[in-house]
Amino acid sequence: MTGPAAPAFSIRPEAAEAPPSGIVEVFSYARGREDLIPLYVGEGDLPTPGFLVEAAQSALAAGETFYTWQRGLPELREAIARYHARVWGAQVSPDRFTVTIGGMHATQMAMRIVAGPGDEVLIPSPAWPNFDGAVRVAGAAPVAVPLSAGPAGWRLDLGRLAAAVTPRTRAMLINSPANPTGWTATREDLAGILALARRHGLWIVADEIYARFVHDPVLVAAGRSPSFRDVMEEGDRVMFVQTFSKNWAMTGWRLGWLETPPDLGPIIENLVQYSTSGVPAFLQRAAICALDEGEELVADQIARARRGRAIVCEGLAATNVVDLPPPPAAFYAFFRVLGRPDSRRLALELVDRAGVGLAPGSAFGEGGTAHLRLCFLRDPGQLEEAVARLARVLPDLARPQAN
Repeated sequence: MTGPAAPAFSIRPEAAEAPPSGIVEVFSYARGREDLIPLYVGEGDLPTPGFLVEAAQSALAAGETFYTWQRGLPELREAIARYHARVWGAQVSPDRFTVTIGGMHATQMAMRIVAGPGDEVLIPSPAWPNFDGAVRVAGAAPVAVPLSAGPAGWRLDLGRLAAAVTPRTRAMLINSPANPTGWTATREDLAGILALARRHGLWIVADEIYARFVHDPVLVAAGRSPSFRDVMEEGDRVMFVQTFSKNWAMTGWRLGWLETPPDLGPIIENLVQYSTSGVPAFLQRAAICALDEGEELVADQIARARRGRAIVCEGLAATNVVDLPPPPAAFYAFFRVLGRPDSRRLALELVDRAGVGLAPGSAFGEGGTAHLRLCFLRDPGQLEEAVARLARVLPDLARPQAN
């Protein structure tokens, strides 16, 4: 895949060099194909439930169409604090939260705060490509720290992470549970990462948006994954990125939040003013409803993901040409087809030959090149059909391994 053509006029390098998305390339290639099963995007296939739509419609009908609080409606920030108390067992001040235009907006603001030209940000890889892009657009340099892959899945080598720290390092962007691998840090892992950050005066930007989607009982603590909140203390340099997209089937609503130490509030308020000037109030009313009334929906989403995980992992394993340790969390199968190291080419072939759209692992950076990502937060019948299609063609597309 080639990047965009160089413009004929001078622009900032961080804009010109923003990396293209390998996921979008396959999405565009498959666009308009009849009978395609699209499993390349990180979202479920359920539309937002009616009770959330009605909350937004009621707010519109009530005239909530004006400028609003830069950091979010006080009622929503209080609802986020209540949600944190229920899920993470911690009483958190609403002053720590800023409502954002999705998790991506939260990530970009965090990067603006912690890194800039000449700085480095460590990112365990393979990783969601937007992390790399957010760091580069801020003018900083992303530094991939490869995860190790083995029969038991992916893991982070804390020694390797420590060795990647240089005098230019300013932050670590830690996504756990992780997209695309499903890697989930243990409490011990998180304590080790935090100790490293303290030792070098680094920020941690923690993306824990898949915290509720944990499938391995060993990793489940009170219905969610281990969190930096379990090991951090007052004064630690940790920001948290969150989104409404996954738990509540609201990807298109573009709603999220950023949690930071309270004294950063005025700085973030300025960043919101100079980027979006706030999130529409009627959308925030739906967000309040999601947090206060949406637990049944979250439970249904988790159950759906677990059923999809079983269908995909068992079905692909039966082909005998796929390397896929069952992911412990999130809702992605990140697998390797034996003898096919070029995932971009293979993803395009699977669109043509199987009618299944998968994301190429090459889009997720170092360590992912030979893999494909499949989102299994989907209708079980659709997943069964997708697996059947893949099972018909993958043995022909795989190549024998050398002895």
